[in-house]
Amino acid sequence: MIPAAKPEVGVDEAAAAHRVVMSGMLAQGPEVAAFEREFSEQVVPGTQSVAVNSGTSALHMAFVAAGVGPGDEVIIPSFSFAATANAVGLVGATPVFVDIEPDTFCISPAAVEAAITERTRAVMPVHLYGHPADLPAIATIADRHGLLLFEDAAQAHGAAVDGVSVGSWGIAGSFSFYPTKNMTSGEGGIVTTKDDQFARAVRVLRNQGMERRYENEVIGFNTRMTDIHAAIGRVQLGKLTTWTAKRQANAAFLNANLKGVITPIERENSTHVWHQYTIRVVDQDRDAFAAALADRGVGSGIYYPTPIHRLPSFGLSLDLPETERAAAEVLSLPVYPSLTDDELGTIVEAVNAVAKAGA
Repeated sequence: MIPAAKPEVGVDEAAAAHRVVMSGMLAQGPEVAAFEREFSEQVVPGTQSVAVNSGTSALHMAFVAAGVGPGDEVIIPSFSFAATANAVGLVGATPVFVDIEPDTFCISPAAVEAAITERTRAVMPVHLYGHPADLPAIATIADRHGLLLFEDAAQAHGAAVDGVSVGSWGIAGSFSFYPTKNMTSGEGGIVTTKDDQFARAVRVLRNQGMERRYENEVIGFNTRMTDIHAAIGRVQLGKLTTWTAKRQANAAFLNANLKGVITPIERENSTHVWHQYTIRVVDQDRDAFAAALADRGVGSGIYYPTPIHRLPSFGLSLDLPETERAAAEVLSLPVYPSLTDDELGTIVEAVNAVAKAGA
């Protein structure tokens, strides 16, 4: 079986973790500081990075640092992982779910504009599957209405629009280092920002509300990243450029050879980093299609079968047709860097055969 996703970890990461363990300095220390500096330099130039213990914590700390809270509305897509909305709810704000663009699976700028009310405080696009949202349009809307712009970049390490890295367009970007992401630290996340005071606020919040020991300035959290995780992340960061190029090459091969399904796009002004390679299965049952691929030795993933607004945690009934259509049709195929030419060929043969059989 070719798995749908495959973490790229090995002896280099093990050696980095071993080095930290043997140093005796396990908590937040020099490795975290180095990881933060290197991530900004290599992935989101012009920003400061603040490392935390998960991608969800990155989203959460960003909202807290910006003062988003009860009475505020934050416009987000419903077609995403629940953490996108959970972070809004955790600060007491109200997530306002809007529809997506059918070609990129990212939030629709027109839907954002239509959803703005006097309570709207912020908008947060999700760069889903590694394709950046339409940031120029969304930033223009945010500026016109005086809204904060956050970016959920959990799946988009290295993505860009017009050559400008995601994570640098608004007040904050939030990245995840979960094992299946384009790079991992085992678990972890990072907040990026151009604002020095905002960066300091996140640093204070992640560390029990203090910058200096026992000088607690605010009520804070414990969302620190350990040096063990940071050391692993630094190794992965050194491989990210090569891995991204391989993901892009794999996606290009699949786009050129798959038949009978709707293949994903990359907008002309965008850099897609292909966290997931997501097709649409139309005129066939998507779940049966996935089962037939598995029978042929090809794993796949369905992200996300239930839009966030319909999850029991939110339980809303909304008219979001493109969101509902995507939830019923999407299927993500293997695209990770370690795929061999033979495995790519197997994926193409399996998809084309299943698509033809169901035509």
